[in-house]
Amino acid sequence: MRLLSTPVRQLAGLALLAAALPAAAQQPAAAETGKTIQPILTGWRFHQAGKDNWQPATVPGCVHTDLLATKQIPDPLYRDNERKLQWIGKTDWDYETTFDVTPALLQRQHLELVFKGLDTYADVTLNGTPLLHADNMFREWRAEARPLLKAGANRLLVHFRSPLNEVADLPKKYGYNLFAINDEQAMGYVGDKGPVLSPYTRKAPYHYGWDWGPRFVGLGIWQPVQLEAWDAAKITDFHVVQRQLSAQAATLALAVEVEGAATASGPATLVLETTGPDGQPGPRLEQALTLQPGRHTATAEVQLASPQLWYPAGYGAQPLYTFRARLVQQGRPLDAARTRTGLRTLALRREKDLYGKSFEFVVNGIPIFAKGVNWIPADIFQTRVTPRRYHQLLQAARDCNMNMVRVWGGGIYENQYFYDTCDEMGLLVWQDFLFACSFYPGNPEFTDNVRQELTYQVRRLRDHPSIAIWVGNNENEVAWQQWGVPEKMGSHKLEVWSNYLTLYRDLIPTVLHENDPSRPYWSSSPSSDFEDIAGSQTTGDMHYWDVWGSTAPISDYEKQVPRFMSEYGFQSFPELKSVQQFTQPADLDIASPVMKEHQRSAVGNPRLTEYLLRDYRQPKDFASFLYVSQVLQAQAIKLSAEHLRRSRPRTMGSMYWQLDDCWGVASWSSIDYYGRWKALQYYAKRFYAPVLVSPHEEGDQVRVYVVSDRTSALGASLQVRLLDFAGKVLYQQAAPLQVEPLTSKAYLAIPKDKLLKGRDATKVVLSCALTAGGATLSTNTHYFARPKDMALPKAGITATWRQATDSTYQVTLRNKTLAREVWLSLAQGDGFFDDNYFDLLPGETKTLTFKSEGAATLAELRQRLVVRTLAEAF
Repeated sequence: MRLLSTPVRQLAGLALLAAALPAAAQQPAAAETGKTIQPILTGWRFHQAGKDNWQPATVPGCVHTDLLATKQIPDPLYRDNERKLQWIGKTDWDYETTFDVTPALLQRQHLELVFKGLDTYADVTLNGTPLLHADNMFREWRAEARPLLKAGANRLLVHFRSPLNEVADLPKKYGYNLFAINDEQAMGYVGDKGPVLSPYTRKAPYHYGWDWGPRFVGLGIWQPVQLEAWDAAKITDFHVVQRQLSAQAATLALAVEVEGAATASGPATLVLETTGPDGQPGPRLEQALTLQPGRHTATAEVQLASPQLWYPAGYGAQPLYTFRARLVQQGRPLDAARTRTGLRTLALRREKDLYGKSFEFVVNGIPIFAKGVNWIPADIFQTRVTPRRYHQLLQAARDCNMNMVRVWGGGIYENQYFYDTCDEMGLLVWQDFLFACSFYPGNPEFTDNVRQELTYQVRRLRDHPSIAIWVGNNENEVAWQQWGVPEKMGSHKLEVWSNYLTLYRDLIPTVLHENDPSRPYWSSSPSSDFEDIAGSQTTGDMHYWDVWGSTAPISDYEKQVPRFMSEYGFQSFPELKSVQQFTQPADLDIASPVMKEHQRSAVGNPRLTEYLLRDYRQPKDFASFLYVSQVLQAQAIKLSAEHLRRSRPRTMGSMYWQLDDCWGVASWSSIDYYGRWKALQYYAKRFYAPVLVSPHEEGDQVRVYVVSDRTSALGASLQVRLLDFAGKVLYQQAAPLQVEPLTSKAYLAIPKDKLLKGRDATKVVLSCALTAGGATLSTNTHYFARPKDMALPKAGITATWRQATDSTYQVTLRNKTLAREVWLSLAQGDGFFDDNYFDLLPGETKTLTFKSEGAATLAELRQRLVVRTLAEAF
């Protein structure tokens, strides 16, 4: 049934629009919306079902944070408290509140109670009468509440059933276990087979435990609750479809989905307004339509002249257009909606070439080397992640020259603030759907539940220009092919595989075709699209875990030349200040029970120690072990990331695991749970630089590569020097370069015997610097021996402070000899140095900027500064 009843008319400016519309439609936004929203976020309380010990609750929130806030449990992340709190996920809980409804509100045609997110199995009653039943954390739940509401106070009760008890019998019922990973101990799980139950529940998989996080199978009202009142019609969706885009013009379709009440009839007007990135008004449209019962879509076309294009970080600006739709009938506003987007072309280019088939993102015609990181939820209790925390983490990615984040399929669909911030910062989003390391039921009830989840989430997120690709799952294809899953499924393997194809080859593509056909879809990560095995080096993307996951040498990173590396990583511990936040002094030993508890992998500490001792001597104490573990992690990922970048264009992506951490733990993150940057985060800023100089030993030569993400050629100067640890120049060479755009190329090759000339390789360092226009673009060092084989000089670094602003300082470092892995921190208090974990060459100075997080004088900063180098760690 067509909603559009008259042709679109584009109006020439504000005056004409004002003359054409009823006066009521010209009121400010607050007065225009006939639909009203009454938040229901206060007065909540909770208790364990069956008990009468009601306590105040916070909504949005979860049972663990409410128990913590009311002092009923200790801090779940402190020491080994996790094990003592597993009973919470096995228990039913009640949440209730009362809210007032005015007699006037009861006169509205529709009063819908809306839950933006319920985690997970919930029975909702209103004034003692059942209203709805929920069974999916990732869906919005709404129900017509008008028949159950009354004037005055109304009692709303949400009864949550234990996510563990709810599905405890399903593996036996199905006759097989759908969880793909056999070695649960190695994955760090606690308790009674919680992960086995994850595939049966549409709940964040990481809640059941993972190798980087604890198991807190919680529940609660994790998104806002509201009462929506509307009459003849409301807008249920507003979407911008980009039909054509060039530098000269953009043709957009504004699609507005309208739901009419059962009695809806008569003419109405749809008003569409555009605001440019500069805040100036753009084209305005009005469209006549006839209201009818049910949902219908009206589409209007908008032309924009000389559109401003949205680019990933490092390639251009991120202008964003705002669009607004208003529904008006007989001068009375019915509803309004708003969306924001950026205009860009984006494709996943997969073409046959010398190496197989390419895998590269092309944005506005530019092939983008994806420099990025995997994103996991930033807290085990998601509602504790504030906008400030989101901004800090994403800003850290942007500041370290990243242009892509992968939202991992074992976590959650992130909130609006996350995607808005990615839009603003130019961070492309690789978006997994939330299926991870498991196989899933195929019964109609489960499939329909998932279909509604997917439809809701795709429609919610599709206008974000940052989202670059939808991906079906995390590691399920590789699990089937290489983890022995078919054998594990026994006689059910054909059924399980059929369910897999139904979900990832049929259902998800169908939902995307209906709701977002513009973006590429990839059925799994890693995947070869069944052109080869998953994780192939000739086609598709790759996850590589032989380094760390087994005991393969770190040098094996350089044997991997995939088309796109979407996951690889190496572990380290947080620094001592962070460890002290979840321990007591007696716990400060790598072998203590508490430290083992905060190492989720059973093989983690022995493996980390084994890797460390291959390249470094035994650290002298606990704090030194933490420090050297971070240096080891940073060096490992640096080796891989630079190799991947040097392999351009064969390889077109590097996303290490992982940016953030959801609790205080030994993990693969480059920023710890408490927000402190590890060595890896500082390293990333250098190895992801827009122009990178990267020396590399190849046979009997040292080849010096320059990798450029710039879209135009660059005149630069390359300087290479071999120094001894006291600063004597043993070899030097300078060369002017014309750095080619969007390439990796070796611009210099020096025979090793020409460099070393028989000198002791354990006592020299190769320094490379690339400069242009008087500015240093990239520096790098290369060593010819392992740190354990070097006699590094003890540092005698001097530091000179000066105050730049009220909270910003500069510190200049000097040292006569080589200082490796210089790490600056404060003995008391916190702050941020803009560079850290760097090599200070002999005789050189380096000036850093420091931002204090608290009041501190220059004298206090001088006294509190701690300078650590690798030589002092043993």
